[in-house]
Amino acid sequence: MKKRVTLTFPRRAIQMPITYRLAKDFNVAANIIRAQVAPNQVGRLVVELLGDIDQLDEAIEWMRSQNVNVSHNLGEIVIDEEVCVHCGLCTGVCPTQALTLDSDTYQLNFTRSRCIVCEQCISSCPVQAISTNL
Repeated sequence: MKKRVTLTFPRRAIQMPITYRLAKDFNVAANIIRAQVAPNQVGRLVVELLGDIDQLDEAIEWMRSQNVNVSHNLGEIVIDEEVCVHCGLCTGVCPTQALTLDSDTYQLNFTRSRCIVCEQCISSCPVQAISTNL
């Protein structure tokens, strides 16, 4: 089973080898989608966890016991077509090519099934036409 979660680390837990412990202790694979981690700052990871449902639940409980905030990502990327100027800046940061520009019309195309909700596109949009529906 897969679960996409956001992990928020307190400053003192930033050095903890979370992904190593998930694999070793719980047999849970962690695919890091987005990371914002720096010494002496609150850290944030968006990860996709893969494993048996019971192991995933145990791993999430363990992370919470280590004061790591675990929130489930159920949102989707939303593009406001009335605001979008089809500049294509978001296509350059999209790791899965869910966002592309049509080579004939230069219109933005969004393939929702390819989107992993990494949120890279949100900060790249100069007119703030991209958001999540969380």
